[in-house]
Amino acid sequence: KKKMFNIWLYSLISVLAVSFISLVGVLTLIFSGNFLQKILLFLVSFAAGALLGDVFFHLLPEIAEKSGFNWQISSYILLGILIFFTLEKFIRWRHCHECFIEENPSHFHPQPFAYTNLIGDGLHNLIDGAIIAGSFLVSAPLGIATSLAVIFHEIPQEIGDFGILIRAGFSRMKALVFNLFSALTAVLGAIIGLIIGGQIKSFIFFILPLTAGGFIYIACADLIPELYKEPRLKKSVWQLVFFIFGAGVMALLLLVE
Repeated sequence: KKKMFNIWLYSLISVLAVSFISLVGVLTLIFSGNFLQKILLFLVSFAAGALLGDVFFHLLPEIAEKSGFNWQISSYILLGILIFFTLEKFIRWRHCHECFIEENPSHFHPQPFAYTNLIGDGLHNLIDGAIIAGSFLVSAPLGIATSLAVIFHEIPQEIGDFGILIRAGFSRMKALVFNLFSALTAVLGAIIGLIIGGQIKSFIFFILPLTAGGFIYIACADLIPELYKEPRLKKSVWQLVFFIFGAGVMALLLLVE
């Protein structure tokens, strides 16, 4: 009972931390859009490295240790890729990493677009919550690594989402509140994941490869293509440094396991 209590406690603390990352949009009140644009691709580079680092340093080794590697595991990884592809393609529009820049009035999104983005983001966060809970059901170190990977990805994502709401005509306060409510669906996802995981022992053998597939898709299809937009060699080298740094953080977490 104490072990399960700790799993619930760590999971809920982690998803609440992830949810409050949605308030990162307040940075647009402190820093200029040009400054945020300069650092955003470095944050994206770091997030991509962290996501792939979590996959290859934590998730896949844990899967291989727990259940080996067979066609079922491969199928679940592919399913994770398909789920996130569907979420991006049909429900959730791609992030707009330029639209938070107030000096660029050409980026305008109608309110229906903004609400669609909020709904899709809520579903994304719901899945993130289940993913974090499933990781904590395996072990605390894996849960911490996965939570950090999600947090690192959420920072540039939430800046883009906040910008979409601003460009749709939302006030800054309204945008922050709506973004927070959308992010809090991660708590519901964690609760659902913990309940299912507590009842169905095979849940972790499903959620781990699903998580790996989802992280691979986000990093390779959503984040890395953003890095191609930077043609300058010096900044491209720095992007590579941040990518390696993100993966390195995940590698260093192996020391606490």
